[in-house]
Amino acid sequence: MNSPAQIAEKYSAIAEKKVQMGFAKTLVLAILAGAFIALAGIGCTIAPATVANPSVGKFLGACIFPAGLAMVVIAGSELFTGNNLLVLPLLEGRIRLCRVLRNWGIVYLGNLIGAVAVAAMAAYGGTFALFDKAAAASIVSIGQAKVGLTFLQAFLKGLLCNFLVCIAVWMAFAAENVSGKILAVFFPIMMFVLCGYEHSIANMYFIPAAIFTADLYGMDPGALSWGSFFLKNLLPVTLGNLVGGGVCVAGSYWFIYGKRK
Repeated sequence: MNSPAQIAEKYSAIAEKKVQMGFAKTLVLAILAGAFIALAGIGCTIAPATVANPSVGKFLGACIFPAGLAMVVIAGSELFTGNNLLVLPLLEGRIRLCRVLRNWGIVYLGNLIGAVAVAAMAAYGGTFALFDKAAAASIVSIGQAKVGLTFLQAFLKGLLCNFLVCIAVWMAFAAENVSGKILAVFFPIMMFVLCGYEHSIANMYFIPAAIFTADLYGMDPGALSWGSFFLKNLLPVTLGNLVGGGVCVAGSYWFIYGKRK
């Protein structure tokens, strides 16, 4: 197992190569990550759709969603929230800010493309018609709840979420085998879903899927719209994710392991 100090060095070395990757390769890897997270989101939506007890249903979905980050870490892809850890090598002076911002921009766009594409395919492919459309009611309800958060609520839930996501990625670097990496990411991701925290890339699936489904089945969308998706949820959640991952996790580990004495 790698120690935390070894993780810091290993991640920074990988980050130097990550930010030098070409546009096309970075974009495709980001689209894959968005799709992986969206597919895990579908499972997280479908499994508890007919579970009467909300606590049990939430726990069931929380146990399924870690598959998304497991696919990201093991299959290889680029996830914006995990890449907030690039702040660590940035503070070390090993990569430049322009390279970090370039990576984040390309990856965020690719994640959006992948997640929305999977959301559309799931909705129009009939996935949410399962259980006599109970799954459709579930995804629309989830989307409405997400756009109903205040800016502060969305920001703080985004911060707490990406604190856990980046800790999960950090812990995965401690493992040297596939089973260890899967186990490392499971519990932090399970906790963020169970606690109802907000992940910007997951929401690129959840809210568009809710919009598509409400339109497809003639359901009352409530506050659901593309405007509320981007402004009321994605903006504050993304800012919270940046602080949770980039400041709280990457900044802390830079201070402990990467800061020059």
